[in-house]
Amino acid sequence: MTRFVLDSNLYIEAIRDATKAAALAEFTVALLAQIVLHAVVVQELLAGAVSESARRDVYRDLVQPFERRGRILTPSYHAWRRSGEIVATLIDRGALTVGGVPRSFTNDAVLAASCREEGVTLITRNRRDFERIQRLERFRFVDPWPTA
Repeated sequence: MTRFVLDSNLYIEAIRDATKAAALAEFTVALLAQIVLHAVVVQELLAGAVSESARRDVYRDLVQPFERRGRILTPSYHAWRRSGEIVATLIDRGALTVGGVPRSFTNDAVLAASCREEGVTLITRNRRDFERIQRLERFRFVDPWPTA
């Protein structure tokens, strides 16, 4: 059975757009048992929730249900190390610039390395960054919304 991680951009879209929220809800209802929440996604969503009430809502509505069920994917040391190697190699090859690597890209490298390590498929709209990462780290990512 394929397990999925949803990138933070999908949750952010759902917050901003009712149509995207409906698509996310439909996918989640159909495949909830196959979805795990990634710790990097938790960090990004909480960092973007700049008010106390927004953080409370993100935690209560999204994070806590996955925590209760023990379905949080936390990157291993190896994934963190590998993500550093990915970023450094892309800088060395001129695909990124020193000092010009956004935190979100570094987070994407961690996400990719840990998804590969765990055999989890990442669902994202961020093809550009993940295609660059995939040149160095073979992992599976797909556009929204795959079927099981």
